[in-house]
Amino acid sequence: MDEHLHKSDWYVRAVSLELAQRLVRMYHYAKGGANTGTYVHGLFRQGAYLESDCRGVAWWMPPTMGAAKATYPENPNGVLCLSRVVIVPDMPTNSASFLVGRSMQMIDRERWPCLVTYADEWRGHTGGIYRATNWTYCGFTQPEPVFVLAGRMISRKAGPKTRTRADMAELGAECVGSFRKHKFIHVAGNRRG
Repeated sequence: MDEHLHKSDWYVRAVSLELAQRLVRMYHYAKGGANTGTYVHGLFRQGAYLESDCRGVAWWMPPTMGAAKATYPENPNGVLCLSRVVIVPDMPTNSASFLVGRSMQMIDRERWPCLVTYADEWRGHTGGIYRATNWTYCGFTQPEPVFVLAGRMISRKAGPKTRTRADMAELGAECVGSFRKHKFIHVAGNRRG
């Protein structure tokens, strides 16, 4: 595989949530995600059309209302979160930024004027792909506990309920520590976020 993705050889299109879930289970450190998605986009080589040809996904959904209000108080219902980005391991280094950039262009920015995403300090991520696609860095979030069950990250949020540490322990989830995340936003009409 080439070390650098050539834009003319690749494209991004909508894909199924099931495909995103499968690729996340296979290649993302979280090993899972939500049961919903507002936008799910896949990365394909030109001429490839089958979902089995997909080489990466960008998975978008609204954040919690608390996170939306903290991110964009003037319109919290207009916030969309890039929940997962996953690229098949043998892809060129700029594949993720290409996918994210093209995916952002496919979002209805009148409906979703503010995009938000996070880079997990726990995994050593600093947000290079978000910087490469003109997001604005907002600093660190407060540390939050990270829970893992059978090798998969488990969210404390379950529908309208936020599980307590006791709830998580009852599920068998292990707290691997409390970690901050780098926060990034991108506001429509503002090139630097």
